[in-house]
Amino acid sequence: MTQTGKLLDLAKKFAVAAEKKAIEINVPMVISVCDMSGIPVYVERMEDSLLCSVQIAQDKAWTAAALKGTSAGIADAAKEAGPLFGIGNNCGGRIVTFGGGFPLKDGDQFIGAIGISGGSVEEDESCCRAGLEAIGQTEYL
Repeated sequence: MTQTGKLLDLAKKFAVAAEKKAIEINVPMVISVCDMSGIPVYVERMEDSLLCSVQIAQDKAWTAAALKGTSAGIADAAKEAGPLFGIGNNCGGRIVTFGGGFPLKDGDQFIGAIGISGGSVEEDESCCRAGLEAIGQTEYL
């Protein structure tokens, strides 16, 4: 299986579990998975999810891929007094400085990232964690 095939397989398994959690908490979500170039390989929009969540989910995934870390991981540094203040305005405004974006790995190698949007940060991250757990990526749980 090629890396792209593996990423798409992970994306589908991730999305099934994340969607199940979204249904459980009754919050329609947008689920996005991108490769390490930030190119979407999977996007799902649950019925009645917020329109703005389509772009936000993709930008959360893009942020996690671009920074090889969680989108929440730069929140403190991005605050007004932080060393990365203004980073959210860089890269065409795509960098998200709040939770809901996580990198994906194959062993020690980054292969892509996920982003979920539709609810509060806590709700988005609970769906991310359900998906990550389903694919055995427990580093960020």
